[in-house]
Amino acid sequence: MGVIRTDPNEQIALRLAEVHTEIRWLLDTYKPVAVSVERIFAQKNLNTIIGVAQASGLVLAEAAGRGIHVVEYSPSAVKSVVAGDGRADKAQVTEMVQMFLGLAKPPKPADVADAAAVALCHLAHDPTLVAWRTTARLIDRQA
Repeated sequence: MGVIRTDPNEQIALRLAEVHTEIRWLLDTYKPVAVSVERIFAQKNLNTIIGVAQASGLVLAEAAGRGIHVVEYSPSAVKSVVAGDGRADKAQVTEMVQMFLGLAKPPKPADVADAAAVALCHLAHDPTLVAWRTTARLIDRQA
């Protein structure tokens, strides 16, 4: 787990190019079969929402362009799956992510816990992954 950081003093185009390079590297390196993203919801800070939407768009486009299964989840759906309450606060989500992943310490910053929560939500919802896990167990038993 980690965070892609860019220099806030750089031009937005350069920052997005840097994020795009990192996303391509992550997809090349880990070769995921699915990418899950938290659906953007209205916030009070317009600058934050625009930046998040731009970065999210890069992830969605790059993954879809590679034929990777892309799924978006609402923040309340993520919170409901991970914390059992669609209105859970960040601390509750972080605590549950720590517990589910067996981490010694809570993931930091909160964005890392949020991203892990989206991944956990996807694991809980995606029937293709359920089928994959079942097949993997059957293969393991036969070996």
